[in-house]
Amino acid sequence: MKLSTIVGLAGVAALAVLLEILIGQGYISPFLVAPPSEIGVELVALWKEERLVEALLMTFGSTLASTGIAISVGVPVGFLLNRVRLLAEAYEGWIAGLFSAPLILLYPLFLVLFGRGLMTIIVISSILATIPIVLNTMQAFAQVRAVHLNVARAFKLTSWQTFWKVLLPAALPTIFTGIRLALIYSMISVVAIEYLVVLGGLGSLVSDLYDRYNIPGMYAAIVAVIGVTVVFFKLATEVERWLRPV
Repeated sequence: MKLSTIVGLAGVAALAVLLEILIGQGYISPFLVAPPSEIGVELVALWKEERLVEALLMTFGSTLASTGIAISVGVPVGFLLNRVRLLAEAYEGWIAGLFSAPLILLYPLFLVLFGRGLMTIIVISSILATIPIVLNTMQAFAQVRAVHLNVARAFKLTSWQTFWKVLLPAALPTIFTGIRLALIYSMISVVAIEYLVVLGGLGSLVSDLYDRYNIPGMYAAIVAVIGVTVVFFKLATEVERWLRPV
């Protein structure tokens, strides 16, 4: 295990102990923040009841599907906007504006269009996740150094060879920055919509536990959301490392 990982886990453990002490001494109300010990017990209970497993799989699947769609759409669109300046000038401002717009508030419209099901969650989350990928892909290809392209021309590489051997490898780090942002937006969207319309998943589980005023259980579900996010970031890091072996 890496030293940085050990230090990170030690920090989390220290924070948990501090919270336990502050709550136990009455400085923080247990009706607002559950003691970490109770959260751990409730997390195990939810896992044994299999409610947590089912919710995890649903949220994980929805986030993975929406991020996958966002990558398959966002990278080609970003590359196209980079190559065709007219399209970039026409649409870059609109796309940047959508990046800061609360599109999730349009979920009632998507419920009407796609019904009350997983399709609604995936479509909204895909749209939100596509935007940062498009913007970062545009930036990634724009930042490729001219000397790399000159070398490609010197070796008389075709356009396809130049893309795969020069452009894409040079652009990958910035593209993966967009993918990580997409994971964040996708996860937030999936959990938020699950919470709002109770369609299952971790968001629905948090909503149900909150309605029953099961504070430790609610925080346990939130910890599970954080855990899924960590797993996605780890997967993204490993995929990037695999694509960039050097």
